[in-house]
Amino acid sequence: MPRRWMLFPVLCLALTFCAPASNVLAQDDYDLPELGGASATVSSGEEHRLGRAWLRQFRAQTDVWQDPIAKDYMHGLVARLLPYTGVNDDIVITLVDSRLLNAFAVPGGIVGVNSGLFSFTASEDALASVIAHELGHLSQHHFARRMQRVEETQLPTMGAMLIGMVLAAGGAGDAGLATMVGSQAAFIQDQLAYSRRFEQEADRIGLDALADAGFDPQAMPDMFRAMQRRASLQGGNPPEFLLTHPVTESRISDTQARANQLPSPEPHASLAFSLVRARALLALHRDNPEQAMTQLRQDAPPDAAVRYLQALTNAQTGHTDQALATLDQLSAAHPNMSMLPASAAEIALDAGQRDDALRRARRILRLQPDYRPAQLVEAKVLLQQAPRQAFDVLRRMSDQYPEDPQVFTLLAEAAGRSGHNLWGMLARAEQLQLTGHIDRAIKQLDIAEETAREQGDFVMANRLAERRKAYLGYRRALQDF
Repeated sequence: MPRRWMLFPVLCLALTFCAPASNVLAQDDYDLPELGGASATVSSGEEHRLGRAWLRQFRAQTDVWQDPIAKDYMHGLVARLLPYTGVNDDIVITLVDSRLLNAFAVPGGIVGVNSGLFSFTASEDALASVIAHELGHLSQHHFARRMQRVEETQLPTMGAMLIGMVLAAGGAGDAGLATMVGSQAAFIQDQLAYSRRFEQEADRIGLDALADAGFDPQAMPDMFRAMQRRASLQGGNPPEFLLTHPVTESRISDTQARANQLPSPEPHASLAFSLVRARALLALHRDNPEQAMTQLRQDAPPDAAVRYLQALTNAQTGHTDQALATLDQLSAAHPNMSMLPASAAEIALDAGQRDDALRRARRILRLQPDYRPAQLVEAKVLLQQAPRQAFDVLRRMSDQYPEDPQVFTLLAEAAGRSGHNLWGMLARAEQLQLTGHIDRAIKQLDIAEETAREQGDFVMANRLAERRKAYLGYRRALQDF
């Protein structure tokens, strides 16, 4: 037993250095458990299962940036890159309310973006370069390959360390400890070298995807240089992204050389990106909107983005009519930009102008029936005015967005208000399991199933029993951490 306790912490230290980039992010920023264990082979199905379990724990321990418009924009950006990366998973976007400059990708198609990344990236190409790199990690299954490499090197390392402990126990003292430390250092160095190869692969996939999707591949080396400059200005403290994606001069040179071989489009400004960046800056400086405007203006944004941020600021300070008038003018000038009228619908709803909000949302939905920001506004208004209609709308949305906790929160409320009590209990259970509270979710299902059988609703009882089996699978995945 004593030998086990000596070995375990040393191996944990080594494995901390070789954890996947996304896992290091999770542990360093949020004190989350590592994703998975040291398995020789991790199938795509296991990656998906572990990734979804990780996401549930992540939601339980982080502050979500609850912005449907920004999330829809990110889905569009990822969808534009995805065909050129080889990633076949259904992508789930999670937005984090954090000033930290970071983005991450987790096996199973999880892509995360901190709101702070928008404060640093002044162009859509720059943001796309970060996301393309993360998709490169997913496409090459770096998590599974890293786990296999750990397995290949861990046994020899453990053997050498055991020998060192035997020597130390036999009186060799410092010689035995030196053997242990030396073998551990060799193991860590092997894993760091392997990680550098992964970063090079992700750079290559990301650069090609950028060019093929019509973005400027020069944005990637430019982004690396900008992060290095920021680290230098901060006295050597690198942005959080660089802590898990170390950048060296040789790596910048490599990406620059490859970017030079790829076509660059004509310079252009993305109004959609500028509008979402304005939203992010206002969220980051919610107590000081003037600072958000100052930062936005520093990068010569389109005039429409400046007016948009001013409208959002006016709405935040209670000048609703002025905000709506500006947004209506912008919508008329940019009729294909759905986030403009959607922003107006959100502002009208927040101001208590429900009829106007519903009218605006439904006008969007006539042209784009699946535009989630407008769907949510419609559902929230109906929840207050016509709960039965809200229930029907949210039932459909729960099928469309099975990984969205907000939809199930609203569905639970709509079900309760419209007399669909069993559906309300099921929706509440779904919201709990999606946010990492799996044991509470299972208890909720048990109560719901018992109630369904007492009421003779055996169709719902069977549905609840099937979901319980799925929840037990989720719990097993969570226990794998």
